[in-house]
Amino acid sequence: MIRVLGTVFAALMGLAFGSFLNVCLTRWPAGESIVKPRSHCRSCGRTLAWWENVPLLSWLALRGRCRTCRTWIGWRYSLVEAAISALWATVAWRFLELALDPDVPAISRFLHYNVYNDFSATMGKMIFFWLLIALAALDLEHLWLPDWLTLPGITLGVIFSAVYRSIGDRYSDAPSSSTLRIGLQSAFGSAFAILAAAGLILLIRWIYKLIRHHEGLGLGDAKLMAMLAAWLGLPGALLSFAIGVVLGSLAGIVVLTRNKGSESWATTKLPLGTFLCIGGVVSSLWGQPIIAAYVRWAGF
Repeated sequence: MIRVLGTVFAALMGLAFGSFLNVCLTRWPAGESIVKPRSHCRSCGRTLAWWENVPLLSWLALRGRCRTCRTWIGWRYSLVEAAISALWATVAWRFLELALDPDVPAISRFLHYNVYNDFSATMGKMIFFWLLIALAALDLEHLWLPDWLTLPGITLGVIFSAVYRSIGDRYSDAPSSSTLRIGLQSAFGSAFAILAAAGLILLIRWIYKLIRHHEGLGLGDAKLMAMLAAWLGLPGALLSFAIGVVLGSLAGIVVLTRNKGSESWATTKLPLGTFLCIGGVVSSLWGQPIIAAYVRWAGF
């Protein structure tokens, strides 16, 4: 019962933070403050009543339209709120499965380092998913991956990875003299993963420009890959990239089919960042079993 209530609470918090993210996604591209004015219709300017700001439910009750001018609000509002709510509920459910394991005595359960380790990982994943949804929506709507999201995202990824590792080391059987060595190895590993992931995009960008004589990928995609590497490590970032490329290729096929016989498809810009973010979510939740299955299949 506690596990269910905890998961429901995480889902409700996800709806609230998803609603706040929608405000940011609407106002950031326009250069507006996210604090003032109060929430209002972007078409007629009417200030929204409190019940029109209830996450997800208000959108459903209003059928996605402004109560006054009947302007279509858009699917993005409900999708962002539902996505963050579902992702936060998922990571909370997984954490509570360990924290409330009935086979482990209560005292041993909460003194065991894995609980603290997994709690820090859970908080980190919630922030990580919030950033990914924000970047995915911005790139999908505006082909924009702002530095003031990706660069702090890289920093936060390194910090949470270090915290996760340090808590594990503190409660492990490793001698204290190895703590500094392990910390340095972790820092060098994170730096290598970030540089390698970003370098992959930069290499593809350079080759594309060499062949086509114009830019094919933005620097924002390289910084996003660096952020994925900071949070997921190099294998997780590469898996995100593979998933993103597959999704981008499928999107390209759809564009090619819809514009058959036209030359416009060659100049159509696709939001690679959105696909990379989707790959990042999949890699974060199921990356380890996917990579393990691939390693078995490849015979490594």
